[in-house]
Amino acid sequence: MRWILAIVLLLVLAVPVALIVLAAAALEDRPAVAQPVEVTPEQIARAKRMMAAHDPRKARSGALRSFALSAEDLELALNAGLAPRGGAAKVSVSPGAVRVWASVRLPANPFGAYLNVEAHARESRSLPEFDALTIGRVSVPAPIANWLLARGLERLDTSGAGAAADVLERVRFEGEFVRVEYRWREDLPERLRSALLPAGEQERLRAYHERLVQVTADPKLPRQISLVALMRPLFDHAAARSVSNDAVAENRAALLVLAFYVNGRGLTAVVPSAREWPRAAPRKVTLSTRGDFAQHFTVSAALAATAGTPLADAVGLYKEIEDARGSSGFSFTDIAADRAGTVFGQQATRSRQAAQGLQRRVARGAAEADFMPQALDLPEMLSEAELKRRFGGVGAPKYREVMQQIERRLAALPLYR
Repeated sequence: MRWILAIVLLLVLAVPVALIVLAAAALEDRPAVAQPVEVTPEQIARAKRMMAAHDPRKARSGALRSFALSAEDLELALNAGLAPRGGAAKVSVSPGAVRVWASVRLPANPFGAYLNVEAHARESRSLPEFDALTIGRVSVPAPIANWLLARGLERLDTSGAGAAADVLERVRFEGEFVRVEYRWREDLPERLRSALLPAGEQERLRAYHERLVQVTADPKLPRQISLVALMRPLFDHAAARSVSNDAVAENRAALLVLAFYVNGRGLTAVVPSAREWPRAAPRKVTLSTRGDFAQHFTVSAALAATAGTPLADAVGLYKEIEDARGSSGFSFTDIAADRAGTVFGQQATRSRQAAQGLQRRVARGAAEADFMPQALDLPEMLSEAELKRRFGGVGAPKYREVMQQIERRLAALPLYR
């Protein structure tokens, strides 16, 4: 009996000790991958062309289709997802195989600030299989890594990733490219929306939409209003709801509702049931007296709150370059509104404390000058040729001087100090 008790006691003590040792070996103080995430307009344009080529509205259910991603494309996608978590990734593709290095910053703990992962995978008849997996200083045997991958895919059935995985047929590694073969399913868009916006998140969006309906229904409200006339009541609502809810999630919902309303888009794009919700009265919303500034600001704020700052910046820049090729031209003024919205969205969702602080400051009477820098004196409506003649094009020294000026103005704003 004593031997049995001794063995039980040893096991009780050994398991937590083993977990502590494993955590200490798996976590590290420095990232294995530490590179800035820079999303270029060209990459955004490529992603846009790819999405257009694989528009689900043109896909026939059951048809087998494929698309190719370069190592750069795959690296970009991973970095866009990891950047908001303080992480980064590198990808190398070769015939029949892929290698991925990734680092993610972790919350404060006694073992290490970063989780570093190195994975080697090879082609199979369907999804890739691990040849090797290393987490920190812990080497995971390939059979165990593949078993964990299989179990993980099983648990994804109810998630957006699981819905997307259902359509995948095979992943091939061809030289420097990854070819993804998939079989389209008509129910995929609805499953993705349901997974990405579960019932609780849809109800959260509805709460802010209904508050917006109340605000815009006021007969004393003029036809044209400043963005702050909507931000104040919505962020006051967010502050009240954050007493018992996640302040970051509340701010994110408020910004999404604002962006869809200001830009004249219905929430039905993300919440199909929203077509049955009451409608907000139409108003022209301005920022620094301009409607396009309000549109740029709210879209960038929503993007930063949901997708990470690098992506929000790049989308704004891509739009300006597209405008330079068309009639409206490239505008540093719009870039300033994009950047202001990006910083606002980042501040609104950076942490619980930052989210609540922003709620209080906006609800108490923030003015436009608190979060939008002076921009009307900046060059705008430049054709592509004029942009290159006067500023050398995107990234040139004169171009960077104007961008640095915008950043200095942003840093001086009261709301971001």
